Amino acid sequence: MALDRKVAPLIKDAIDFDIQLKPYQNFHLDNGVEVYTYEGGAEEVLSMEMVFFAGNTYEQKNWVAAATNFLLKNGTSTKSAFEINEAFEFYGAYLNRSCYNETATISLHCLTKHFKEVLPVMSELVSDASFPEKELTIYQQNQIQRLTLNLKKGDFIANRFIDEYLFGIAHPYGKYATEADYKNISRDDLVSFYNTYYKHGKCILFIAGKFPANMPALLNQHIGQLPFNAVVIEEPIHPIVSATQKKYSIVNDEASVQGAIRLARHFPNRHHPDFAPVQVLNNIFGGFFGSRLMSNIREDKGYTYGIHSYLQNHVQACAWMISTDAGKDVCVPTITEVYKEMARLRNELVAPDELKLVKNYMLGGLLGDLDGPFQIMARWKTYILNGLTEAYFYNTIDVVRHIQAPQLQSLAQKYLQEDDFYELVVY
Repeated sequence: MALDRKVAPLIKDAIDFDIQLKPYQNFHLDNGVEVYTYEGGAEEVLSMEMVFFAGNTYEQKNWVAAATNFLLKNGTSTKSAFEINEAFEFYGAYLNRSCYNETATISLHCLTKHFKEVLPVMSELVSDASFPEKELTIYQQNQIQRLTLNLKKGDFIANRFIDEYLFGIAHPYGKYATEADYKNISRDDLVSFYNTYYKHGKCILFIAGKFPANMPALLNQHIGQLPFNAVVIEEPIHPIVSATQKKYSIVNDEASVQGAIRLARHFPNRHHPDFAPVQVLNNIFGGFFGSRLMSNIREDKGYTYGIHSYLQNHVQACAWMISTDAGKDVCVPTITEVYKEMARLRNELVAPDELKLVKNYMLGGLLGDLDGPFQIMARWKTYILNGLTEAYFYNTIDVVRHIQAPQLQSLAQKYLQEDDFYELVVY
C-alpha cells in the first residue's frame, strides 16, 4: 500500500512507550572476579571496564588515588609509556582511566577481532605497573601548571568551594588538591596504593558489544589468574562536616566581569523514596533547556547564557545543585529569581501541559540513553555499583508516568526552601 503523504503520521508520546531494560549476563572468573556482560549491537566492537574500589575514599594522602590511576598507563617492568600507547594504537584501540570517589576504572574500546591482542597489555597494567619517577615528575609538573591556570577561573573556584561547604574538606566529596598536595606525592605512595587497591584489590568487569567466541577463556587466561580480591577492603567512614555559614561571596579576580554562582543543599542518595520523584521536580525547575530557570533567567531576564539544576549522583550522599555564570551586576538579581522560582513551585501547582512536557522529555531521554549495548551496560554498571536492581529502573519509569502536581508541590515545600541552600558567588 502506498503512503498517503497528505495524512500526518500519528504522534506517540514517550510516556506511552513500553520501555524495557534488557538484562545482563554474568559469571565469575577463576579468581572470583565478577563479570557483567551485555552482547549486542551491529558493529564488531566492544568495550570493557575494569572497576576497582580505589577511589579517593581509600587514600591516606590527598590525590594519591587519582595519581595512581592516571599513571597506570605510564610504564611497566617491560614497557615504557610510549610502548604502552603504541601497543593500543597499533590495533586501533583506546584505553582510558578515571578516578572517582569510591571507585576507579580502566576502560578499553577496541575492535572485537583485536581483543585477544590488547587484553594482555591491559592485564599487564593492573599487575605490573612500575610508576617511573620520571613519569611522576612530569605528572606533578603538568598538574601544578593546570591548577595554576584553573585557579584564575571563577567557576573552578566555585566548584571546589561549594563541595567543601557541603561535605567538609576532609570528606572525599568535599576535598580538592593544592600545589602542595601534588608535590607531596611520592612513588612509594603510588606503589603502596596500587598494591593494595589494584594488584590485590576488588575488581569487577563490565563488558558490552560484540564478543569473540572465546572471550571467557581469554578473560580467565589474562585476568582470572591475577591475585585480585586478596585483601578485604572496607570502605572508611568519613563524617560530613558542613560549613556553619550559608552565604559566601569571594573575589578571585578584581577584573572579572562576571560571577560564578552556586546554590546547593544536601539531598539523600538514590535509595531514598524521594529521589525519583524529585528528578521530575528538578527538570521542571532547572533540569533542561525548557525549564523554569532557563525561561526566566536566560530567556526573559537575559542574565545568563545558561542555568541548570541537577542532583549530584554520589553513592553515599548527594546534593541538589544550581549552577550558572552571570554578569557581576546581575548576580544578586539572578539569585533572587532562583528563589522566586522555588517559591512558585512551593505555592502553585504545576500546569498539566508543563508536567506532560517534562514527562515526555524525561522518558524520551531515557529511550535515547538505552540505544546500544554500551549505553545499556553503562546503566547496569551504575545500578550494580550503587546496590540497585532493575526494580529501581521500572519504579523510576512508573514515578515519572504517574506523578501529579500536588505531589510535586509537596516535594518543593520539603526541599526547595531558601534557608536550606548554601549560596556562593565567586567574582
